[in-house]
Amino acid sequence: MTIIISLCLLLLIAYLFDLTAARTKIPSVILLLLLGWMVREITFFFDINLPDLTDTLPVLGTIGLILIVLEGSLELELNKSKVGLIKKSSIGAFLPLVILAFSLAYLLQYYGGYSFRESLINAIPFCVISSAIAIPSVRNLSSNQKEFIIYESSLSDIFGVIFFNFIAYNTSFGLETFGYFCLEILIIIAISFVATILLSFLLNKIQHHIKFVPIVLLIILIYEISKIFHLPALIFILVFGLSIGNLDELKHYRWTQQFRLDLLNKEVSKFKELIIEATFLVRALFFLLFGYLIKTAEIINADTLVWAIGIVVILFLLRFIQLKVSKIPLFPLLFVAPRGLITILLFLGIAPEQRILLVNKSLIIQVILMTAIIMMLGLMITAKKRKTIIEEKRKAKEAIPVENEEVYKTPL
Repeated sequence: MTIIISLCLLLLIAYLFDLTAARTKIPSVILLLLLGWMVREITFFFDINLPDLTDTLPVLGTIGLILIVLEGSLELELNKSKVGLIKKSSIGAFLPLVILAFSLAYLLQYYGGYSFRESLINAIPFCVISSAIAIPSVRNLSSNQKEFIIYESSLSDIFGVIFFNFIAYNTSFGLETFGYFCLEILIIIAISFVATILLSFLLNKIQHHIKFVPIVLLIILIYEISKIFHLPALIFILVFGLSIGNLDELKHYRWTQQFRLDLLNKEVSKFKELIIEATFLVRALFFLLFGYLIKTAEIINADTLVWAIGIVVILFLLRFIQLKVSKIPLFPLLFVAPRGLITILLFLGIAPEQRILLVNKSLIIQVILMTAIIMMLGLMITAKKRKTIIEEKRKAKEAIPVENEEVYKTPL
C-alpha cells in the first residue's frame, strides 16, 4: 500500500513538473532526477529497505525510447516543403555524432591507453542527443525550430544506436562487414513497410473496445525481435510513426482507399493521445528511478569532472559549427543538445569486457546534468530576450497611432 501511494504521489509531482516546465523553463528531467535522489536520501535516513531496482532501468529505458521516438515521429509533417528541414536535421544528427565519437575515442585512447575500438564504444553514448529531454523542452519554440529538434534528436537516437551496435557487434570492419550492414538496413526498411501496412490495417479493422494496447505491444514485440537479429529496429519505429502520422499524403494512391483514410485518421488521433500519455508515464518513471539510483558521491566526483567539462565543451563547439554551416539561427538551438535516456541505455549496453575505467556512472551523470542545465539557462535567456523584443515592438506600435493622431489634429 505504501509503495502504491508513494508512486502515485511521485507521478503527480512529475505531472506538476511537466505543467510548470513551460513557465519555469526548467527541464522536467532535472527535477525528476532531483526528486528521485531525494527519495533515495529519505529512504536511507529513515532506514527504509527497498528491493534492488537496478535491473528495471534498462527495461523502462527501452520502452521509453520506443514511445518517445514514436511520439516524435507522429508529430512530424512529411511533405515536399519539409525536404530542406529533413536534410539539415539529418546532417545535424549524423556528422556531429560521428566527429565527436572519433574525437573522444582518440582522446580516450591517447590518455587512457585503451584500444581504439573499446574507446569508440565507450565514447558513442556521449554523442547522442536525447529526444527524451529535447522534445518536451522545446514546446514553446516556433514550429520550425520545434520540428528541427524533433527530427534531429529522433534521428540522433537512431544513428547513435545503429553506430553503437555496428561497432560493438563487429570485430573487423572490411568490405564484407559494411555490405552486411547495408543489407540489415534494407531488411529493416522492408520489414517496416510491411509491418506498417499490417498495423494500420489492424488499427482500422479491430472493432473490439480494446484496440490500441495490442498495437503498442506488437510494436514493442517487432522492435525486440529485430534487436535479437541486430537489426536497426528504431528505423521501424520512425517509419511507422511517419507513415500513420501523414496519411493525408497517401490519398492519391488507389490502394489506400481500402483503408478508409478518413476513419483511420480518427483512430490515429486517438492512438496519438494514448502514446503521449504512456510516454509521459514511462519517461517520468525512468528518470525518477535513475535519480533514485544516483549516489551523491557520483555527482561530485572530482576525478571525472575535468573529462565531463571537456566533453561538454567539445560537443557544444561542434554544435556551434554545425548550425553555422547549416545557416540555422544559433539561438536557442545552440543550447538544445542534452544527453539523457539514450546515453544511459547505451552505457548500460556496453559489455563488461569492453568497459574502460575513465567512462563510468559519475561521468555519465555529470555530462547529462551539465547539458541539461546549459539547455535550461539557454532557453531562459533566449525567452527573456524574445519577450523584451516583443515588448519593444508592442510599445513602438502603440506609439505610432498617437503620433498620427497629433498630426491629424494639427490645424490646416
